[in-house]
Amino acid sequence: MDRIRLAIFTILLTLCAAPDIASSNEAEAWTALRAGRHVALMRHADAPGGAGDPPGFRIDDCGTQRNLSSKGRADAARIGARLRSEGIAVEKILSSPWCRRIDTATLLELGPIEVEPAFGNVVVLSDQTAALTAGARAVIDKWTGSGILLVVTHGANIRALTGVSPASGEIVVVRSEGGGSKPVGRLILD
Repeated sequence: MDRIRLAIFTILLTLCAAPDIASSNEAEAWTALRAGRHVALMRHADAPGGAGDPPGFRIDDCGTQRNLSSKGRADAARIGARLRSEGIAVEKILSSPWCRRIDTATLLELGPIEVEPAFGNVVVLSDQTAALTAGARAVIDKWTGSGILLVVTHGANIRALTGVSPASGEIVVVRSEGGGSKPVGRLILD
């Protein structure tokens, strides 16, 4: 009976602590963003239709791809507004070449966007996963700006770089550590 009570107490204690851990993680993300010199990896906002793109899609034709929903478009605009209201100095914005990433980056209204092929979809381009991930790590490792490098990319790319599987619109803040991207915190702002 004492073991059962101890188990229940432990479970309840863990459940009560979970929100504190999440808010601590969020607080660390905000602190890092305000400090600058970090990289913010963002998964595109909401895009219905499952994972990936329709068969026969073309990277140069947004009409053939899975695109942002109206919710995704509104979420991207709201996330950009929140980052601006928090005074986050986004110095450079990179995007995967896929349309829903470019659209998310554009709707953030945080500055000009550069398409960076190293952040292309590691699932679709599975034969290039190692090269894409190495290229993305190199971009992150080279970041020396005083502000934030914001990268809008694919969830699978963020997972390959950090081990974190982000939700749509989620931002994983990282710092480079000798060829690796160590997550500092996560933000879900939608």
